[in-house]
Amino acid sequence: MSSNKLHNIAKKFIDNNFHLCVAESCTGGLLAKKITDESGSSAWFDCGLITYSNESKIRLLGVKKESLTECGAVSQEVAQEMAIGAQKNSSAVFSISITGIAGPNGGSTEKPVGTIFICFAFKEKVLKDYKLELSGNRSSIREQTVNFIIDELDKLTFNGQI
Repeated sequence: MSSNKLHNIAKKFIDNNFHLCVAESCTGGLLAKKITDESGSSAWFDCGLITYSNESKIRLLGVKKESLTECGAVSQEVAQEMAIGAQKNSSAVFSISITGIAGPNGGSTEKPVGTIFICFAFKEKVLKDYKLELSGNRSSIREQTVNFIIDELDKLTFNGQI
């Protein structure tokens, strides 16, 4: 993954005076780490919330207990609530959430290891949803997820999307 992509992303956020926040579960802060590895990221990156447990998703992001019970922590619904909740608890207008099963345990027939849900939200509205079905070990699945997000952010044109 190139630093060049993060430079392009930074420019887009800075040019539009937007700030980003992230809510991460299965990636455990890896996206925030990649962003903050770049010098000057504080000009456009507000914060990252690592909400690994269901309780932290409820407490820190306002995820509904019903969504967790009915859909599961690894679901599009929960990813959406995480992204909106991250914005409500930050000064950012753009957020990304990630929830999934990185393995090697925790998968099921319905949601196997490598099932990842991602949500991009802008001004507390869902902008884009993604469902990934990845393979590999835990580290690889987490890396693939973050690289996918950085690729999608690099493609994003705020004028065309928002």
